Amino acid sequence: MNVSRYVKNLQNQLSAAAQASGDEAQAVAERLAPTLDASLRLLLLEVLSDAAAEITTDLAPGSVDVRLRGADPEFVVTAPPAASPGSADHESSPAEPSLPEPGQDADSATSRLTLRLPEGLKAQVEAAAAREGLSVNTWLVRAVSATLTTPPGAAAQRPRNSGHRFTGWVS
Repeated sequence: MNVSRYVKNLQNQLSAAAQASGDEAQAVAERLAPTLDASLRLLLLEVLSDAAAEITTDLAPGSVDVRLRGADPEFVVTAPPAASPGSADHESSPAEPSLPEPGQDADSATSRLTLRLPEGLKAQVEAAAAREGLSVNTWLVRAVSATLTTPPGAAAQRPRNSGHRFTGWVS
């Protein structure tokens, strides 16, 4: 997405407003216009990132990420997995977690969290996210969501050993 036209448009609007205020205001506007470029690009990136976060909340387990390619942002959309042909309903299984729908809890807005991980674990998280073609943030949101939507004790349910041990050769 090329944001240059939006930046240029705002610079032109600043110049037009300054023309109505006289020569001194126009000179100030001409000096300010070039310095607005970096600030406007950063502001637009922040707006697009916030919008992508809101869309991701509604789209989960799919996601929308904003990435920079050069000086311009681009959207990366990860569609939610298709429902299996045999499923009659569209509810997600524990393997396909979803975030709460807006309005399900009092705080459906996204928030920031600082997470400190050992370097080795961080590398494993980055590798897992890369294998799935996701950002680390999206991968972590899905992992936390899957953990919270898994029924208690489901992870610990393993086939129990009968206590009998067999050793030897079969011929």
